[in-house]
Amino acid sequence: MGKNHAYRNLKLCSKDCLCLFVCPTGATNNETGQIDFEKCIGCGACAAACPARAITMLPNKMPPAQPKNLTVISELFKIVNNKIEANRILKKLLKENKEDERVLKTLIHSNKVMIEDLIREAGYMLPQSKNTHEFLEKIKANGDETAKEIVQKLLDKIEINE
Repeated sequence: MGKNHAYRNLKLCSKDCLCLFVCPTGATNNETGQIDFEKCIGCGACAAACPARAITMLPNKMPPAQPKNLTVISELFKIVNNKIEANRILKKLLKENKEDERVLKTLIHSNKVMIEDLIREAGYMLPQSKNTHEFLEKIKANGDETAKEIVQKLLDKIEINE
């Protein structure tokens, strides 16, 4: 196994599947388009051959999260709260005004994406962060047997890297 592995974004995939036939290890399933991370050696042949650029090479080990100053985190959350409030207003306008529905829905979606990015930038939602592990532990503690099993698999695969 190399330093990277291939990841296929199904939203970008055009289903041309030329990329799936160039894999030297057979890590790609030609019927489902899935990539077997255990077989992937990280050579990048599939990513280079993908006509839709839907395959990305990702590192097997994520770099450590950058430490954030508490002031920066506080300011990021102020912006997040402003975006959340803006979405409340936009949703209210959407109910009242059907003429501008497309514009309002676009603004709501844009705010959601910015909120996710800001939270991620604040050090949350990173798979390797301590915050994520604590969140997964809470899910595991309160979930049913299936949830506990799935969460444990995630915890086993993702090491804390802070």
